[in-house]
Amino acid sequence: MAARAGIVVTGTEVLTGRVMDRNGPWLAEQLRTLGVDVGRTVVVGDRREDLAAALRFQLADHDLVLTTGGLGPTADDLTAEVVAEVQGRAMALDPELEQRIGEVVGRLNRHRGWSPSPEIVARSVRKQAMVPEAATVLGPVGTAPGLVVPGPDGAPPVLVLPGPPSELQAMWPEALAADPVRAVLAAAVPIHQAEVRIWGPPEAELADLLRAHEQVHGSLESAGLEVTTCIRDGELEVVTRFAPAAAGAYDALLAALRDGFGDQLYADDGRAVDDVVAELLLARGATVATAESCTAGLLAGRIADRPGASAYLVGGFVTYADTAKTTELGVPASLIAEVGAVSREVAEAMATGARTRLGTTAGIGVTGVAGPGGGTADKPVGLVHIAVDLEGRLWHQQVQLGGGREVVRRRTVATALQLLRTALAD
Repeated sequence: MAARAGIVVTGTEVLTGRVMDRNGPWLAEQLRTLGVDVGRTVVVGDRREDLAAALRFQLADHDLVLTTGGLGPTADDLTAEVVAEVQGRAMALDPELEQRIGEVVGRLNRHRGWSPSPEIVARSVRKQAMVPEAATVLGPVGTAPGLVVPGPDGAPPVLVLPGPPSELQAMWPEALAADPVRAVLAAAVPIHQAEVRIWGPPEAELADLLRAHEQVHGSLESAGLEVTTCIRDGELEVVTRFAPAAAGAYDALLAALRDGFGDQLYADDGRAVDDVVAELLLARGATVATAESCTAGLLAGRIADRPGASAYLVGGFVTYADTAKTTELGVPASLIAEVGAVSREVAEAMATGARTRLGTTAGIGVTGVAGPGGGTADKPVGLVHIAVDLEGRLWHQQVQLGGGREVVRRRTVATALQLLRTALAD
């Protein structure tokens, strides 16, 4: 892969986890589609020496370095100044940019009803209009301009982008058109990325299959395949990146995964279970209703997250209390008294109740112990029963989930969607 980029995400709020980094992953994917491989993403706080060290570290072995954040008017916004220092460039005021930013700030102040003193406004505008010499200025989307700062003697350029994701993404097309960035893109080669999703087997089985594949075909790395595996909410993800020349090697790997896992491999084109379930529902003109106890609406919410969900999601019930299960879903009180709310029988009755009450093709029932309290020796924390009623035919799955309350509820939703997928595909 001929072109490599490094990303430096700035901001103490990102470093400490108060704000989640959305820019680094977005930029990495955008660069991949352009044939530029991201070697590293580094997160640093608002400290001059740390930012300078991160920039030098990234510039040492990348063709392009991108920074996000630190372009505002406050004292901790140091990015432009530190990039200029590292690239050996003096800072200078850009009068045209100063006027442009001033107009933007004036409109914002009037819109928000703010009346700061002219001196305060002038200082903040002037700070943001200071740019490194020889830099390409990218017009501000908010108040902060972007910059492309060339290095000395042909050294890699630094692309300086704002921190707010909406501003960064709006500025991206102009950044790609800047000459120093275009020069890097000219050396890029396509990078394909393929995603396979597998539900059911443990991660150890995937590891064993990959080892067996390498014994026959040689190492994945030598074949030009960069394979990343992870487990997310019980689902195995296999993400493979490769250049066009390695397409044959990837086809052999995909064939091995299909042979090894059969129907457990439910998507080889990057689709999530949400997409597969939606497509199955739409293909058969089916509708679905939910009945949730321990997940308290998370399942219905996830189904509704996908655009177009109104075509198949009719509604749902949150029946946390036993009385709600009885009055809203028609689950017999005697059944709950006999087997307990967390049971196969009640989950199935909830699924049937949701389906019949709302007149849908399918109903899903979920009941369990999310914790941290409420567990017993017979029904410990993490025990969940999930049922699907599809046109009167029942599917059931019992799981024992680890982790805290949030993990149990999230994994329950994932398992419920997989059970619905299995029922619809049967």
